[in-house]
Amino acid sequence: MTGEVVVDALPYIDHGYDEPGVREAALAMVEEETRRYRPTKNYLDHLPSLNLNSYETDLMKAEFDRLASRQPMDTLSMKRYELPTPPPGKMTDIQAWTECVDNSMAQLEHQRTRIMNLDLMLDYGAESWKQYNEVLQDMLNRVQGQLADVKKSIQEVNWSRKNQQTLVGDRLKQLETNWVGLVSKNYEIEQAVLNMEQEYFVIKSEHELKTKGPD
Repeated sequence: MTGEVVVDALPYIDHGYDEPGVREAALAMVEEETRRYRPTKNYLDHLPSLNLNSYETDLMKAEFDRLASRQPMDTLSMKRYELPTPPPGKMTDIQAWTECVDNSMAQLEHQRTRIMNLDLMLDYGAESWKQYNEVLQDMLNRVQGQLADVKKSIQEVNWSRKNQQTLVGDRLKQLETNWVGLVSKNYEIEQAVLNMEQEYFVIKSEHELKTKGPD
């Protein structure tokens, strides 16, 4: 049958795999086959070409370009937290001072918002973190359950293989014994035939000599 796979390895009943030199001999055969094998086609032709940049964002691309050009990383800008006064030429300009005051009020509002967020985190952060940990634990339990199911399936397959091989092991040994016996018997028959042929030729030669008589 086309595509049929014939399994001739029965590890649960075969012996000799752990004997010295067996593993080295198998690895040598694999190495020899690998050295002689020459692929005739590209087995990845049916797959789309690999795009290693598909996951990159504009920010990541800019950072990669900076690293490639060996440019130093920009330092953290503290400009947004500064409260500058008007420049020397505008110290008496009401509009300039109004902009500085607006900037100060925006900075104060930002800090007030940060303080409020910290207060909210103190009140509700612990409980939120517990809920997040519970979600992670639930995910872990489900994944571990899936892993246990896979391991169980693998164990069942291995047990089924071992059971099947053990059941047929005695039968295979009996067949092997019968085969050895038949081969031995065939050898004995072949030897007997050869002996009979030799005896036949000897008798035939003696008969021919008697038939011809003395010259």
